[in-house]
Amino acid sequence: MKIKPKILVVGAGAFGGWTALHLLERGARVTLVDAWGPGNSRSSSGGETRIMRCTYGPNQPYTEMAARSLRLWSRYERRWKRQFLHRSGVLWMVAHPDDAFERGSLDPLADAKVKFQKLSTAAMKKRWRQISFAGVRWGVFEPECGYLDARSSCQAVVRAFVGQGGMYRQAEVRPDGLEDSPIRQVRLADGSALKADFYVFACGPWLGKLFPQAIGKLVRPTRQDIFFFGAPGAKATCFNDTHLPVWGDHGERFFYGIPGGDGRGFKVADDTRGPDFDPTTGERTINPENLKRVREYLAIRFPALTDAPLTESRVCQYEETPDGDFIVDRHPKAENMWLLGGGSGHGFKHGPAIGETMAELILQDREPNPRWKLSRFAE
Repeated sequence: MKIKPKILVVGAGAFGGWTALHLLERGARVTLVDAWGPGNSRSSSGGETRIMRCTYGPNQPYTEMAARSLRLWSRYERRWKRQFLHRSGVLWMVAHPDDAFERGSLDPLADAKVKFQKLSTAAMKKRWRQISFAGVRWGVFEPECGYLDARSSCQAVVRAFVGQGGMYRQAEVRPDGLEDSPIRQVRLADGSALKADFYVFACGPWLGKLFPQAIGKLVRPTRQDIFFFGAPGAKATCFNDTHLPVWGDHGERFFYGIPGGDGRGFKVADDTRGPDFDPTTGERTINPENLKRVREYLAIRFPALTDAPLTESRVCQYEETPDGDFIVDRHPKAENMWLLGGGSGHGFKHGPAIGETMAELILQDREPNPRWKLSRFAE
């Protein structure tokens, strides 16, 4: 390997931006390309906030990775003298008879040295009177977690990358020749081309379009509606991030939300996967049925918000794999090309650790976690 390999990273979201920065910090010459800019509204890293949590069930690498990301977020906050992680805490409410996910999370949390509390329903009722815990059996609270500023942190990563000598271009990559072997260059929509020693494609919901043979429908973008509600008058402060944690509610359906804190209101979403969605051309107007379902949920779990006005709404997309795990692997036909995706909404928090991992994989010629390899789908 050359002393300073030349690497092209396509996609400036949570995965691509952090990968480019970590590679640059380790001495590589890096060019970062994105079609619409870091944190843009079409991307899975767009929007204002993302949840930072470490509860991930049993038998997975994500709790340890989230714990590593927590440390990295703090490190870069200190370095850049900016706050992106708001440690409001994260509360998991167990309202489903099958609590294997939550119970299976406890040992990994302890092993990763993540602070957590297993709470009874009575303890939660006493602590958070804004929440109706009807049907909730117990809970897990992560006091050092919370939520992240999404768009602004993506932009900060790219600014730091450029400030340290990285090359950033806003340009659209064409799919022509990407699955040829060996890959010799990447063509852009303006007719120019970029050459590198290694290529990393962290293109979120566009990964299947660029690589129809290697990825295709293994990354499936689905439409998700997000809602923000304004708490009424004097009760507004009860629903901000100084009095209420980020929460997930595991019942018959899974709802999650982020308390007000950024001036946008109380964020609520139904985690049920929506219909297939084109991130480039899809119209981003909310489905009234989804709003109705979320309002019905609020009336049950947060009764003081029953008649709260809808202040904002947003349509984004998930981009998950069939098994929910990431894709971190070389292209089957090109040893010098890496495909990185399947992060969806939950991948955002892992950005710093994924970037660190990718830098090690490329610069130290390592093998990825078998759980993330493309070969798992063939098996």
